[in-house]
Amino acid sequence: METALSTRYDASLVEAKWYEAWGSAGLFEPDADSNKSRYCITIPPPNITGSLHMGHALCYGLQDLLGRYKRMQGFSVLILPGQDHAGIATQSVVTKQLKKEGINAFELGREKFVERVWEWRGESGDTILRQFRSLGCAFDWSRQRFTLDDNYVEAVLKVFIDWFERGLIYRGLRVVNWDPVLKTSVSDIETERRITKGKLYFVRYPYKDGSGSITIATTRPETILADVAVAVHPKDKRYVGLVGKTLILPLLNREIPLIADEYPDPEFGTGAVKITPGHDANDFEVGQRHKLETLVVLDETAKVNELGGPYKGLDRLKAREQVVKDLDEQGFLEKVEDHEIALIVSSRSNEAVEPMASEQWFVSQTQLAAPAIKAVKEGRVRFVPERYTGVYMDWMENIRDWCISRQLWWGHRIPVYYAEDGTPFAALSWEDAQRKAGDKKIERQEEDVLDTWFSSGLWPFATLGWPEETQDLKDYYPTDVLVTARDIIYLWVARMMMAGLDCKGEIPFKDVYVYATVLTDDGKRMSKSLGTGVDPTEVIQTKGADALRYTLFSQTGYNQDIRYSDRRTDDARNFCNKIWNASRFVFMNLDGYTHSEPREKHDVDKWILSRLAFTEKQVRESYEAYDVQSACQALYHFFWSELCDWYIEISKDRLADAAQKHTPQWVLVTCLDAFLRMMHPVMPHITEEVYSQLPLAGKSAFLMQAPWPSGAGAIDAGAESRVESWLETTRALRALRAELGLAAMKAIPLAYYEGDLGDGARVVASQAWIEELKQGRPEGKFVSSSIPGIDLHIPTEGLIDEGAERERLKSQIEKAQQELTKLEQRLGNPQFVDRAKPEVVEKERAAAADLNDVIAKLQTRMHLFGG
Repeated sequence: METALSTRYDASLVEAKWYEAWGSAGLFEPDADSNKSRYCITIPPPNITGSLHMGHALCYGLQDLLGRYKRMQGFSVLILPGQDHAGIATQSVVTKQLKKEGINAFELGREKFVERVWEWRGESGDTILRQFRSLGCAFDWSRQRFTLDDNYVEAVLKVFIDWFERGLIYRGLRVVNWDPVLKTSVSDIETERRITKGKLYFVRYPYKDGSGSITIATTRPETILADVAVAVHPKDKRYVGLVGKTLILPLLNREIPLIADEYPDPEFGTGAVKITPGHDANDFEVGQRHKLETLVVLDETAKVNELGGPYKGLDRLKAREQVVKDLDEQGFLEKVEDHEIALIVSSRSNEAVEPMASEQWFVSQTQLAAPAIKAVKEGRVRFVPERYTGVYMDWMENIRDWCISRQLWWGHRIPVYYAEDGTPFAALSWEDAQRKAGDKKIERQEEDVLDTWFSSGLWPFATLGWPEETQDLKDYYPTDVLVTARDIIYLWVARMMMAGLDCKGEIPFKDVYVYATVLTDDGKRMSKSLGTGVDPTEVIQTKGADALRYTLFSQTGYNQDIRYSDRRTDDARNFCNKIWNASRFVFMNLDGYTHSEPREKHDVDKWILSRLAFTEKQVRESYEAYDVQSACQALYHFFWSELCDWYIEISKDRLADAAQKHTPQWVLVTCLDAFLRMMHPVMPHITEEVYSQLPLAGKSAFLMQAPWPSGAGAIDAGAESRVESWLETTRALRALRAELGLAAMKAIPLAYYEGDLGDGARVVASQAWIEELKQGRPEGKFVSSSIPGIDLHIPTEGLIDEGAERERLKSQIEKAQQELTKLEQRLGNPQFVDRAKPEVVEKERAAAADLNDVIAKLQTRMHLFGG
């Protein structure tokens, strides 16, 4: 039978064709059938500055896999795509672009700058969404959302105003991560922790009364200029009677108190710590407890301000040099030691952030967190892998207020308007603010914008139309699963939980699946800047999206690190070729094919159909459990090992016989059809292409629309047991042939077996490349092998050169005896036996026993050849 499948699989021709076909047929949109159960994922919105990297390929590929699987399960599936405006990242990109044009962003002004950002977004902002298409992601592009869409802005305003009026949002002084280059606070997720070599400076603070001094250690001596106290632990006996005394701040000669607080560790160093509430979050908490003044000695560019006295105007690093020099000259510097420092760096500007107290807007999260904690404790939201439940709960049960303001222009401008007397009003607009203010005149709006995580925290319900009660919101909220990275569990997952429960009264998703980090083949972090990054788009162009997907998915279970290498992707591409070539073989052997199921089936037919049923159950359960790796392994084993290596090979004689071919034809079509359906979520393009050529009665227009192959095959334990025995016998005969140096695929005239093979002798003979397989024991010289219940014999006369075989066996015996001698010497050494770990000794004894067995078998074979 002719086949439309070309002799060679070309991913570049197949993949683009089918993605366009699916889109044209409207398959990315939910099924309109109102009787179907709903399944929804709102994808984590990538930044508009982003382009596809391997982590994206895994994260968004997995969401596509889940959607395709659920669609085949009969669900009406919505995978809703969109993007995040990414305040800091986008403003940074456009600012750099303007700088190249010789334009100063701040001189341009807010309104013109925002216009330029919108222009940039129109030109370059959709790059990653186009790349999702090349990966095969079946997302509903007609529902695409953006966190600055008008409807989304409305949702953000409503939440802010509601929380403001309930007293959950307030303005206050807190220590934040300050980026002196971008001149804004940044969230923890926008920073990186880098271990670097630094110095630890030991500084003496003299008592005012001249009775001595107290020594503290610091890695940031420039912040001494903002110290307001020194603290010791109240149970530290070294400072009994000293707490309450006055110290003189070195260099600035300001008086500061010695206080007692639980914060210092009396076991570390002198047990005394400098308290700088303006430049350290822990010190800020100490300052709040003791009602200490909060001094900020650096400005928004990290230069010393007027509080720094003679150091005013110096950059923080220059100030550090000068402060250390002056401390030394004035006798305050006791010593300096080398010290590793955990430097916190802004991932946007690559500059070290400055912990700095600043007037910012905050959300009080304790009240919001309570229902989100309860939802997880009650099992309404499940983390996969389960261990991340602990990460979430630890964060939520110790939650702090959240700084939501950013000193940027691009983003959701905080909807707070100030009256002439400074009274703030949260409002939808200037007009709404004036209405709320009454007789007070509104003079200005807050300049800051909201943290990007504030708006993205509303993603699961705002994208579905909230605050309007849309049909999508009714049908698809709560969503089914969030696929996310481990490093944003508390920064994003927790906030979506709080917002969803507070605004909608329901959880935002039922499952949180934390996907693995993709590393290089040698376990390094993938990074463009480090030269370890691999561009997925290049892999897709050269090897295909399906090969890339399989490379990633076949390693993705509950593990949290996977390795990418070109070698693995080459293996995946080889699997694609195997699927293609095996399918071509099937199609080319379907002459006279009829759709009717045969009445009679051989044991090998029942065996492969039983293996198909087992595989379907294993794959289905693995998909449901987010254990994609196990699903891929099961599919690979079934297709390559069981269907291709065994069933197709066994069936070739029957396929060539017009009287027998109907049964193997039907079985092959049944197995291939079910395999394509099960593999489709992993490799959507190649499976769709092969399925389009499959001769099925009443098949779906697209594999993507086809139902899951539940009920494929039938478990037949008896057939499996019989055929597995035949295959084991075949493997044993092949191994025996190999020991004799007989080439695979080349038939030998005769072999014998003792035992019961039932109807399997013909199968074993054909697959072990034996012209005649007789029951019984041969005369003359022969070699033997055994498996449970079966003894196998191959006569050797005329098959091999006995002299050469004796020499080969002699060499093997000598080598084995040398290894055994070494082991026996080691085991005969009392020092080794007494000192080595018991498991090591036992392993050596087992190895010695194995070598004795090997030598005995080799010597038996030598005896057959007169040795």
